[in-house]
Amino acid sequence: MPAVTVENPLTLPRVAVPAGAQARPVLGVSTAPSGFEGEGFPVRRAFAGIDYRHLDPFIMMDQMGEVEYGVGEAKGTPWHPHRGFETVTYIIDGTFIHQDSNGGGGTITNGDTQWMTAGSGLLHIEAPPEQLVMSGGVFHGIQLWVNLPAKDKMKDPGYQDIRGGQVKLLTTPDGGALLRVIAGELDGHEGPGITHTPISLVHATVRPGAEATLPWREDFNGLAYVLAGRGTVGTDRRPVHTGQAAVFGEGGSLTVRADESQDSHTPDLEVLLLGGQPIREPMVQYGPFVMNTRRELQQAFEDFQAGRLGTVPAVHGM
Repeated sequence: MPAVTVENPLTLPRVAVPAGAQARPVLGVSTAPSGFEGEGFPVRRAFAGIDYRHLDPFIMMDQMGEVEYGVGEAKGTPWHPHRGFETVTYIIDGTFIHQDSNGGGGTITNGDTQWMTAGSGLLHIEAPPEQLVMSGGVFHGIQLWVNLPAKDKMKDPGYQDIRGGQVKLLTTPDGGALLRVIAGELDGHEGPGITHTPISLVHATVRPGAEATLPWREDFNGLAYVLAGRGTVGTDRRPVHTGQAAVFGEGGSLTVRADESQDSHTPDLEVLLLGGQPIREPMVQYGPFVMNTRRELQQAFEDFQAGRLGTVPAVHGM
């Protein structure tokens, strides 16, 4: 880990923090509980226990793995519906296949991202390829749910296929961190993801002992989630480790730092940095539906039961 990297980060554009930018304080650190999703693959519930006012516009995030599957062990999800938000699946190691009833889908692997706008509703499935099931292997990624404002909740579904090679690669002034901008903007450099709700999504690899201080939009919230390794967050160096999320307060920059020593399996600090413009609308969620009112939630269930969110393609036996 990770799949998309460069031999010499100093060949990349460097990110600078504007003079006078206020450092964001760390409001709290939480530890993600473990669980299972879909047909039984292991996940960490990255944002469990964090007050929604600090997450908005993000709804939830699961870290899938990192797991080394044996022969026949790889699992995915069955066909299921969504309405009212977007799902972002970023694969760091391994392979996943996606298909939806709107015609979107494909295979993502080693740094690729699939960005599905559920909008008014669809059905989709995510599954490991037959080769991974037969041979076993490493699987590691995240799935992030991004809310849509009321005006976009019933828009037509959409799908973006973002290859690892399209991600914008940047570094810090000393080359101590590799920054992959998947969506949003960082110091004027834009990632490939097209977002309906303004957000930033960055995967940072920070070398042992290195520090990354990044400019951050003041109208965005700020979150950091540790995929692997040990380090600190904030200028007061609050300790964090694998499976922990940090919530930042207001300001124009945020800081993460890798400990001088890491374990042999995880040579660097791997951290996801997320921020978004809060929607600040009522939100009600039940399972795969995220709406503004309970009546809209009930309508989503009725539409799903009536087959109005699409049908499973015939190739899958329906």
